[in-house]
Amino acid sequence: MFEFAPGRYRNVIRKLWWYSLLGIVLLVLYVVAVSYNFFWLFGGMPSLKALENPKSEEASEVYTADNQLLGKYYVENRTPIEISQVSPNVVSALLATEDARFVKHSGIDPRSLFRAVSGLVTFRDASSSGGGSTLTQQTAKNLFDTRQEELRGVLGHIPLINLVIAKTKEWILAVRLERNYTKQEVMMMYLNTVSFGNNTYGIKTAAKTYFGKEPWNLNVEEAALLVGMLKNPTLYNPRLFEERAKERRNVVLGQMKKYKFLNDEQYFTFKNKPLKLDFSVENQNTGMAAYFRSVIRDDIKRWIRQYNEENPGAELDLYTSGLKIYTTIDSRMQAYAEEAVMTNMRDQQKKFYEHWRGRNPWVKKDDRTKKYVEIPGFIESVAQRTTRYKQLKAVYGNDDKAIWREMRKPTKMKVFVYGGRRNEKDTTMSPLDSIKYYKRLLNTGFMSMDPRSGYVKAWVGGISFKHMKFDHVRQSRRQPGSTFKPFVYLTAMDQGFVTPCSHLVDRPTVFAHGEDNNGGPAWMPKNSTGRYSGRSLSLREALGQSINTVSAQLIKKTRAAAVIDYAHKMGIESKDLPQNPTLCLGTGDVSVYEMVAAYCAFANGGTRVRPMMIIRITDKNGNELKRFTPDANQVISSNRAYEMLHLMRGAVEEPNGTAQRLRTQYKLLEGGNEIAAKTGTTSNYSDAWFMGMTQHLVSGLWVGGDDRPIHFRTIELGQGGRLAMPAWAMYMQKVYKDPTLTQYRPEPFRKPNNFKIDCGGYHIDSSQRYIPPKVVPEDEEEILQ
Repeated sequence: MFEFAPGRYRNVIRKLWWYSLLGIVLLVLYVVAVSYNFFWLFGGMPSLKALENPKSEEASEVYTADNQLLGKYYVENRTPIEISQVSPNVVSALLATEDARFVKHSGIDPRSLFRAVSGLVTFRDASSSGGGSTLTQQTAKNLFDTRQEELRGVLGHIPLINLVIAKTKEWILAVRLERNYTKQEVMMMYLNTVSFGNNTYGIKTAAKTYFGKEPWNLNVEEAALLVGMLKNPTLYNPRLFEERAKERRNVVLGQMKKYKFLNDEQYFTFKNKPLKLDFSVENQNTGMAAYFRSVIRDDIKRWIRQYNEENPGAELDLYTSGLKIYTTIDSRMQAYAEEAVMTNMRDQQKKFYEHWRGRNPWVKKDDRTKKYVEIPGFIESVAQRTTRYKQLKAVYGNDDKAIWREMRKPTKMKVFVYGGRRNEKDTTMSPLDSIKYYKRLLNTGFMSMDPRSGYVKAWVGGISFKHMKFDHVRQSRRQPGSTFKPFVYLTAMDQGFVTPCSHLVDRPTVFAHGEDNNGGPAWMPKNSTGRYSGRSLSLREALGQSINTVSAQLIKKTRAAAVIDYAHKMGIESKDLPQNPTLCLGTGDVSVYEMVAAYCAFANGGTRVRPMMIIRITDKNGNELKRFTPDANQVISSNRAYEMLHLMRGAVEEPNGTAQRLRTQYKLLEGGNEIAAKTGTTSNYSDAWFMGMTQHLVSGLWVGGDDRPIHFRTIELGQGGRLAMPAWAMYMQKVYKDPTLTQYRPEPFRKPNNFKIDCGGYHIDSSQRYIPPKVVPEDEEEILQ
């Protein structure tokens, strides 16, 4: 029979106390050693400064001038928010599932640790009731990567021991976080940093990605689904594993019932609801003004480099610093531009397909027959410039048969189409066939700008940024055709050769070999009709009807070099304009960006304002880092600018003007509105342009094939007035109908003070210089009348 031995019992108790005390002391010493990296065994800890200002990679956001989110730049798609912006349903689901005792512990919860250990021993799913890590510990793990190489000590490279050390550091950081921040702040750090899969970080981005909602609008079952995904975002991805995700959601709902966030009736109601997703992943291909965001990205990067150089210690990064970039784009006008451009391009593409039915559109004109013939080997030569071909070349070397075999092998892919879901469809075709498909597509570039502020209000760089990244506004340069003629007319008037009242005869004009750097044989430009009327035309009629012979006569007097100087002064940046007479027909490559900027000087009283795309940049806390200001310079007189507007109104107002449909079909002159415009078409119809100006807005666009041999064969279909102008007209109609855009209402151009055009009696002498009218005595004038 067992006999109680008081002395022996006291010895056991004493030893237990001694071992417990020793264990506590050793634990404290171990924690201190880890905290201070004793003998460099454990590796460093995040600094106090890092703890006070925990870093997480935050997406930089791009906003419109009317404060709408355009898109983001990021490595991890994350946008932090405050607790007041989160639905209480999310908070309830999170507490019930991840850390029910969150408000009671100080970073480490012994009860949770014991539950996790017992769960491992008994094979229960402890994670369903919170697991062993508190929300604060998980936040510390998300914010501070304690396992990174620079924080590893000598022991940090030993398996298992390195995990114990890393976990210890997370415990220490959790306690420090609790000391430095409130419970609400810790919870928001967690919700702002945690991953929800699909490169989606933080509750705000998750709500937008999976439900198309703001986080404050999430209902109970939506909140439960998102919180359930936190256990394993890939395993419980509702798009890939719907039933599994639903089961996990219901586990969260069960936890919410367990902790009294839901009653029995609510639990069974929500449990039986199906998953309803509105899934849309945010990336650089989605959202409004994708081409614009791509272009300004490089501009912002250059500014960031300069900022970091000028501010020692600054570590701004476009993808991780959470910058706020406020642009000049107006979301309403951008939407109208995209709608108008896509409507026009869909219509023009139908005509293009019909025009080339049964034939390939990559052609050249045969010198003998003067007919268009297909360019042999065109697609193969294009293919050799593609990334796919270069990758195959690296693999197969000089084995051309193997390379082309792979290029002709059918594969599944998505291609751009007009219509369909998000303008694309799934199909199967070979890489070579996909090149043929895309080369049959016309493309475009459109830009709209306020001529006074310099603010770019709309930018459409192409028909699909996802499938075709090349920007046709600033990146592309093409021949502008007759839209370049206003610079010829401006030069001639400013140099005194003509005035707005001058008349010139539509007749052949010959440039001899060597004349004005004409390096080829004698050149005689033809009109688009191929005929010469022999009529005496005013400059307004000639420009409005785009008569080539008149432009030729003007550049014959001014010389090409002078026209180039004026074009550069107005805003054309290209350095490769041809210094020969062909310049009068727009044979030098320019961009839509340059052309719109240059035309703005006409609409802005002769003052050139460089295009502005960014208004200001702030840090993630709203502190302004940079405010951009307009760069303006008076380049021609206000009178001269208005005279040019008067001439270019001829395209719309004159009976035979190339843009008269703006008046007759689109009714854009109603209400006393005035429009100055110019159409442009290159000689083989590869490039179609339209430039349009109103009192408050200058917009221009180009339409054509990405490769110059791809084009219509007739001027009826390929001219700027048919191919490009409709998009401009539809855009302006939408702008005028928007009651919130009153600043762009229809109205006449404003004349300079004391301006007057009186063409009575003006004429031109043989040198084409302006001669004042003959003074007629009053009595003789009465007889003539």
